[in-house]
Amino acid sequence: MAHNLNYNEQAGKHSFFSVKEKAWHGLGQIISQYPTSAEAIQHACLDYTVEKRPLFTYDTANYTGNTEDGIIIPEIEVPDFFATVRTDSEQPLGVVGKDYEVIQNVDTFSFFDSIVGGNGGIMYETAGALGKGERIFITAKLPDYIKVGRNDCIEKYLFLNASHDGTGSIYIAFTPVRIVCQNTLNAAMRNHVNHVKIRHTASATDKLKEAHKMLGITNQLSTELEAIFNRWSGVRITDPELKKLIQLAMCPNKETHEKLTTGKHAELSSQFNNVVSSVFDYAMTAPSQQENTAKGTLFGAYNAVTGYFQNVRNFRDEESKFKSIMGGTGLQRNQTAFDLCTDFAKHGANSLN
Repeated sequence: MAHNLNYNEQAGKHSFFSVKEKAWHGLGQIISQYPTSAEAIQHACLDYTVEKRPLFTYDTANYTGNTEDGIIIPEIEVPDFFATVRTDSEQPLGVVGKDYEVIQNVDTFSFFDSIVGGNGGIMYETAGALGKGERIFITAKLPDYIKVGRNDCIEKYLFLNASHDGTGSIYIAFTPVRIVCQNTLNAAMRNHVNHVKIRHTASATDKLKEAHKMLGITNQLSTELEAIFNRWSGVRITDPELKKLIQLAMCPNKETHEKLTTGKHAELSSQFNNVVSSVFDYAMTAPSQQENTAKGTLFGAYNAVTGYFQNVRNFRDEESKFKSIMGGTGLQRNQTAFDLCTDFAKHGANSLN
């Protein structure tokens, strides 16, 4: 899969930056210190604006023929539709409706700044643009930690994805990451969500309200996750129970689930059994799984599944890995594991039957 990072010809570099870590596909800028939002925009080459312009087609039926100035074909304005255009390169980015409001790149950073009280409270870790600049993304680390036990800390991140081509809303998600193994612990508690979507047709006031709503979601999820993970770190799980939980969490389809629940283990595919073995081995041997909070505990069981996708499973490239963990198979399996662990904490091994 191609990296699809935007190459900014004016700046002569790719539109991406990362703090300390290796840049995406070896491209982009690596910086040593967390930047302010204004600096992040410059490092990621996101300092361009987008305009909504009238859209035209040609009236070939009334073509008037050649003139001294060349061929003249009357233009017809397309009603209720517009092109979004990047003003520094004059590249069209997409086609949008009349109610679409352009949200400039600088405004997306202001959402982050506003919800945590300015640059003093947020650390911009990565940002960049894809394609011609029609999509941008930002990851930012929030202050403080979710603490499990004394020393097992989970960092709190916000991830933003926005578009200029009319294909979607601004999407801001809360993403906790366990430090000792860099596991992304995406989990939405039942009856809660871990993200907000901000429509391009919303007013500026409504956009700001949604941004502040994200801070409320983050604070609530952080508090609840800390309580849940600490509770799980005190719940013991045996090796056979752990394997059963992993099997249920990694089920790819209803057919496999039925074989598991009806005891037809001999009919399980070798591919599925290999995946389960990989997750189980990670749970037993990974250095991060030897922490007091994880070894032989329900918290460790959950981390075994998340850690498999983060540190064991082979992906075609980092882009595929990111998509899986943030919104694909990895996220689905992690959520299933979270739900299974929630039930196990309440009902014990009987919940796995």
